[in-house]
Amino acid sequence: MKILVCISHVPDTTSKINFVNGDTEFDTNGVQYVINPNDEFGLTRAIWFQEQQSANVTVINVGGAETESTLRKALAIGANEAIRINATPTDGFFVAKQLAEVAKNGNYDLIICGKESLDYNGGMVPGMLATLLNANFVNSCIDLKVDGNSAKVIREIDGGKETLSTSLPLIIGGQKGLVEEKDLRIPNMRGIMTARTKALTVLEPITSDNKTKSVKFEKPASKSAVKLISPDNLDELINLLHNEAKVL
Repeated sequence: MKILVCISHVPDTTSKINFVNGDTEFDTNGVQYVINPNDEFGLTRAIWFQEQQSANVTVINVGGAETESTLRKALAIGANEAIRINATPTDGFFVAKQLAEVAKNGNYDLIICGKESLDYNGGMVPGMLATLLNANFVNSCIDLKVDGNSAKVIREIDGGKETLSTSLPLIIGGQKGLVEEKDLRIPNMRGIMTARTKALTVLEPITSDNKTKSVKFEKPASKSAVKLISPDNLDELINLLHNEAKVL
């Protein structure tokens, strides 16, 4: 089984976020980048298939040379090879088109994406990729088993879970639950050294128009001060909720 795992290079959630040039560009200074958490769950599941079913795992991302450290980490975790499409991922449709071009030529049985990246939270790429490839697609996936050409998938829905049966080729949008957090892989020294010898192929992007454009970024408004009311002073609480907060 050939597996393609799509990797996003995203800021660590502990990073301080700022914008420059009139709030039109993200300030990358001092920001630590990591594998997108949803993608990390997918990569760990792919490595499980590699160990249990001798799958070949390729990781791929759309990005500049600065993203290669993230791809090397994926290789150190256990991926067999990596592909970097040399372009700035400014638009979901553009990214999906680039990934689709590689996927069409690679004859992959399973493509694992994170259901969304934690920087823009667009959640568009997996579905667009499935449409471009005319492949089966399951989003919000929290469990996946493959037996030959058949797959059993569990996905999260409002208020519960849904179990689906489908066939390969398959694209999933994975998330937390696809593997347990305790099973996420941390690169060891042997993996890091081995990653240096694994293939990292750089491809130039195909021509594709961006469908969207970021005009301006804005941080959420700061939280207002908190007013503490004595539990014995219910009249004052009701007055504030009615006249100031206007929720009554």
